[in-house]
Amino acid sequence: MDPVSALREVAFWLEREHAKTYRVQAYRHAADVVAALDETQREHRRRTDTWSELPGIGPKTAAVIRESYDGIPGYLQELRDVAEPIGRGADDLCTTLRGDLHTHSDWSDGGSPIEEMARAAKTMLGHEYLAVTDHSPRLTVANGLSPERLRTQLGVIAELNASGDGARILTGIEVDILEDGSLDQDDDLLAELDIVVASVHSKLRAEKSAMTRRMVRAVTNPHVDVLGHCTGRLVTGGRGQRPESTFDAEKVFSACRDHGTAVEINCRPERRDPPSRMIDLALRLGCRFAIDTDAHAPGQLDWLGYGCERAAERGVEPEDVINTWPVEELLAWTAG
Repeated sequence: MDPVSALREVAFWLEREHAKTYRVQAYRHAADVVAALDETQREHRRRTDTWSELPGIGPKTAAVIRESYDGIPGYLQELRDVAEPIGRGADDLCTTLRGDLHTHSDWSDGGSPIEEMARAAKTMLGHEYLAVTDHSPRLTVANGLSPERLRTQLGVIAELNASGDGARILTGIEVDILEDGSLDQDDDLLAELDIVVASVHSKLRAEKSAMTRRMVRAVTNPHVDVLGHCTGRLVTGGRGQRPESTFDAEKVFSACRDHGTAVEINCRPERRDPPSRMIDLALRLGCRFAIDTDAHAPGQLDWLGYGCERAAERGVEPEDVINTWPVEELLAWTAG
């Protein structure tokens, strides 16, 4: 087995199971170190068994490298064997998903390069496409992309897609919904993107009528394709808990339905957003959905099962979910 692939897969499984970040990064860093070696250098390290002399490679990562030359490393096989399926009871929905429409890379607050996210999406999950939706400028805490940086990213994505190494990368953004309902990015840039996810990240405790006006204006914007984590709540996890924003959900979801904006079912365990009652309401009103991981690292891409499980419990069918569609059908819908 290729040692770089083995190290990256170990990182994937650890991340998927919410392991400590330093453990995940140890294997990912070791993969980068080995990937930088040419074949002659690798063969020398293999023959002399001096992997641990390389910076950032310790006994455990060296063992994975060493064993990969003879087959599947023992630690990797152990991780594969103990991995439990995510989203029990939602197999019919999970298997129809063709991609993920809300992910982050190290261009904003994600932890991995775009190419690594796309590679994991294809090789580990069999996804056909992956939308990279890094943050917009005003979210400075998340290193949001200025128009200039976003344009540069579009060029990088075009090059990566030309290489064909990984899932097809869709251009995108998670654009902030500002207090007046306008969007935190240039209109001409938003028009160029494949996927625009619009989310509220500030003033989450605003008064109900103000928040309703703000969200309705955003989801009726012709550039917006998906309303992200609509209540902004946090129910568990290291960031603590945060209550739901208050807004007239019937007005917002009706606007989503009427203007072709999908309601996101966010898969992050700490969000579980929207709450079940809102999924019921959106379904009853005839909304489309997007089941998205909001992944900030490759191992989190397999969290789609969490959202599928919640969606299936509420009666959401595959035809209700836009990321079950073939990519050309999806892009025709977002362009329209």
